[in-house]
Amino acid sequence: MKELSQEEWSKQLSTDNDAIILDVRTEEEVEEGYIPESKNIDIYKGQEFIDEVEKLDKSKNFYVYCRSGKRSAQACAILDQLGYANTYNLQGGFMEWDGETAQD
Repeated sequence: MKELSQEEWSKQLSTDNDAIILDVRTEEEVEEGYIPESKNIDIYKGQEFIDEVEKLDKSKNFYVYCRSGKRSAQACAILDQLGYANTYNLQGGFMEWDGETAQD
């Protein structure tokens, strides 16, 4: 796992053709807004979280975020243990995100 600042994360993501953005927050948090193109898999779902991430392509680069950066760091550690080579944690999480956001 690499810890990336908001600026580094956004810049690297913009040029990465193998990127998957992973939002590990709860559904309630996602309803308040999310980063476009992100896939939501709630880390609090335990084994269900692991089952869902194992369906993802391990050769991709995973840009992971949560509300503050703590759960996404845990998610990156889990992904690393499962054999995902490139995981990037968004420092400060969605609370500090000043890039584009979306709402359903």
